[in-house]
Amino acid sequence: MIDQHRRILSFMPGSTFAFVRWTSNDFGTILSRFDILRAIIPGQRYSTVPWVSPGGESLLRLAGWRKVERVLQLIDAVESLRIDPADAAPEYWHHVHNRLSVNETPRPYTRARHQAWLRRRRMVF
Repeated sequence: MIDQHRRILSFMPGSTFAFVRWTSNDFGTILSRFDILRAIIPGQRYSTVPWVSPGGESLLRLAGWRKVERVLQLIDAVESLRIDPADAAPEYWHHVHNRLSVNETPRPYTRARHQAWLRRRRMVF
């Protein structure tokens, strides 16, 4: 922890993590941004994100309080299934990004989808 507002964290390659940024003034929140990234393997291509070094594979990137709030609700829904959102299928976060970007409702994450992801991951890795 650097100070009350800043921290340095590190993640193992392949780990999924979220990065939330917001700014406010005397009148309330003026910027809300939410990124879900996967930590890269050295040499892998990546997206740059402010304050994330070197960057990561972007699974979701949204701005605006309504969209950020909706992502937080979807994360809560994944957790209600007793699934760690960091372990959810990366394709789900791409789906959420694509749907919320055009103001559509994403499909819910399900245990069946999670089981399919776990089986697919075992086959690939």
